[in-house]
Amino acid sequence: MKRIFADFHIHLGSTSEGKPVKISASKNLTLSNVLHTAFQHKGIQMVGIIDCHVPAVIRELEEAVEKGEISEHRDGGLIKDRGCLIPGSEIEIYDENCNGPIHVLVFLPYLNCMKHFSSWLGERMTNHHLSSQRFYGSATELQEKTKELGGLFIIAHAFTPFKSLYGRGVVKSMEEVFKPELIDAIELGLSCDTHMAGQLGELEKHTFLSNSDAHSLEKIGREYQAIDMEDLSFKELSLALKGKEGRKIVVNYGLHPQLGKYYRTCCAKCGVLIKEEETLKCAHCEKGRIVKGVSNRIKELSDTASASSPEKRPPYTHHVPLEFIPGLGPRMLEKLRRQFGTDMEVIHSVSDEELREILPNQVVDKIIESRNGTIPLKEGGGGHYGKLN
Repeated sequence: MKRIFADFHIHLGSTSEGKPVKISASKNLTLSNVLHTAFQHKGIQMVGIIDCHVPAVIRELEEAVEKGEISEHRDGGLIKDRGCLIPGSEIEIYDENCNGPIHVLVFLPYLNCMKHFSSWLGERMTNHHLSSQRFYGSATELQEKTKELGGLFIIAHAFTPFKSLYGRGVVKSMEEVFKPELIDAIELGLSCDTHMAGQLGELEKHTFLSNSDAHSLEKIGREYQAIDMEDLSFKELSLALKGKEGRKIVVNYGLHPQLGKYYRTCCAKCGVLIKEEETLKCAHCEKGRIVKGVSNRIKELSDTASASSPEKRPPYTHHVPLEFIPGLGPRMLEKLRRQFGTDMEVIHSVSDEELREILPNQVVDKIIESRNGTIPLKEGGGGHYGKLN
């Protein structure tokens, strides 16, 4: 059994020809740049690229297969060098049951499946040539199509205030929108961890994922998971999400929720954090729109009497990406990669003594604090990331 690192929510900003894919993502997020950064720099062995329904992206992948640069695994997934790409699609649902929008992720095993899915979406979207577009149909219809094609259906960033299942305050239970038995995993999002999500009893049977939702190259792997699997393939991923045949998610690694953009209720205009006992009006600027924090929303939804953390639930380790470490700039990060290989090596394997040989002591101290979960934080909210002190 191999232990690999995986991040299943990575966007493409543009195609190799410069055509836009995800409008809000960096143009440097091309297919080749994403795979090189993830596999060679970050040390991530399995990635989910969630814009693969876009016809131009499908053509680019097909051309790479024809040239022998990428190969399709017999059990699903696309293999390049030392890593595996799982083709996916982020889709916005807005049906009568949810009064959305809600984002979901669909992953499919083979390019021909994605090509069929893209054509099917083209009849149910205004523009399927871009990422994260609105789906004109019911959530259950999308779930059933995913399963018809042998795919995986995942709820995206489930608690964020915008475009999520629970965050908008409209939906109180997944059964209002989805068929729970057709959900393969719940993506927690940057302002939530396992302990917080575990306060909802209906999530007890569901696998949790911690993914980056990367809109730039350096954000790849800011949240990820360690998975035990025999081989890099779609089939192995499916088994791991179900915890079958020894395949399983071993650890979720994610930002401390307080570092997330939406942890606390906050004024989106001036950034002032709003205390729970205060009314949802900013007393500081009197103009700002109040954004309810994930921590506050989970308290509203909490049913701790029925909630529990099952024994099979993997631990959640609060992780600080190297680019977040105070004093560790791009040049120093590049020096670390030249010396030790990948970010995963630096975060998980390199000793304190080895780090002190090439980094200032104060930077190493922050990395150690990060590993131990003792680094002091300033809470984030309202679209503003928290900070390391």
